Amino acid sequence: MILLTHPFGNANVRAVLDALHRHNLLARFVTTIGWSNESYPDLAPKIRGALRRNYDLSANKIDIHPFRESVRLLAGRFGLTSLTKHETGWASIDQVWQSLDRETARRLRRGKFPNVRCVYAYEDCAEQIFLAASELGLKRVYDLPIAYWETAQHLLREEAERYPDWEPTLGATRDSQTKLSRKTRELELAELVICPSKFVLESLPEQIRAKKPCLVAPFGTPVCELAEQRSTTTNGGRPLRVLFAGALTQRKGLADLFAAMKLLDSTKVEFVVMGSLIKPLNWYRQRLPGFIYERPRPHAAVLQLMHTCDVFVLPSIVEGRALVQQEAMACGLPVIATRNAGADDLIVDGQNGFLVPIRSPERIAEKINWFAESRSRIAGMAIAAKKRASEFTWEAYGDAIVAAIRD
Repeated sequence: MILLTHPFGNANVRAVLDALHRHNLLARFVTTIGWSNESYPDLAPKIRGALRRNYDLSANKIDIHPFRESVRLLAGRFGLTSLTKHETGWASIDQVWQSLDRETARRLRRGKFPNVRCVYAYEDCAEQIFLAASELGLKRVYDLPIAYWETAQHLLREEAERYPDWEPTLGATRDSQTKLSRKTRELELAELVICPSKFVLESLPEQIRAKKPCLVAPFGTPVCELAEQRSTTTNGGRPLRVLFAGALTQRKGLADLFAAMKLLDSTKVEFVVMGSLIKPLNWYRQRLPGFIYERPRPHAAVLQLMHTCDVFVLPSIVEGRALVQQEAMACGLPVIATRNAGADDLIVDGQNGFLVPIRSPERIAEKINWFAESRSRIAGMAIAAKKRASEFTWEAYGDAIVAAIRD
């Protein structure tokens, strides 16, 4: 039986939980805030959906530790930034991760999870659990959803030199040595490493890949159930509508995309940027005036926005496997992305989009301009994008991980 821990229950976490549950392998899910759908059967579907952290598990499969995460959410709502300051804030994301790690390890050592033979933990929430599991002779599975820290730090520090003014948006360049050392120990203690893309696998140190089994399990594609997007077969006198979605940071290549947009005829291309601001909006507009900014929004509204666009662009420098690119493809948008976005097995050049090198504004501009000049080709590429996205399912993702654990 397997104990899985994660503070938030992202889509990929839910897929692993579902697979473990289907195969009768889940002992317990340890998280911060969460509840079983069985617990409140009389709740209206709309209310249940708004709660978000509900799971299709029985109540006795969920073990919660909500206090610190609740404070983090409240602090964010009321602007109490000292509580959520990077790493050091009592209710920062880092402290939430570590608190859950410590508490799970403590309960594991006290025998609170009988019949557990394996623990499954994620980056930044695995060190103490793995130490406890090692003492108890339990197997240890490590899920690394983004490139390993050594590779990420190398790439992002180079970005800080390329674009010094964008350095505050990078985040990870300010991680402490203590945090980085903790990530190293987590990987050393792991016995099986799960990666969402070849880029993440190849970011691991060679000696790790040589001595530990490592699985590449691509994420499944989110469901896109809206009607077809607007016609792109003819120009119709309107510009090509290009979408970027994600945090407004150079980790996702936004500075390069801004540089690319400056190389294009603004009468032919309309640029839409949706995502969370790292700096004030004016700061971004000083670097590229004229783009359309859209705030973060619920999933259904993101899909609505995608259906108003023609092409999706994500020139990431460091990623794991960006789910948003599969989401865009499922909505019928051809994609321009980098291999570092985890897109190398997703995009077939010229069929459903284009792969571009990192740090290449000229190549990004070239491909966007190709779409602007080849509007009749977009409809066919949209069909190919939807078909390719549909080939990646969450069930296959979870089953591949279960098979690797059993092996």
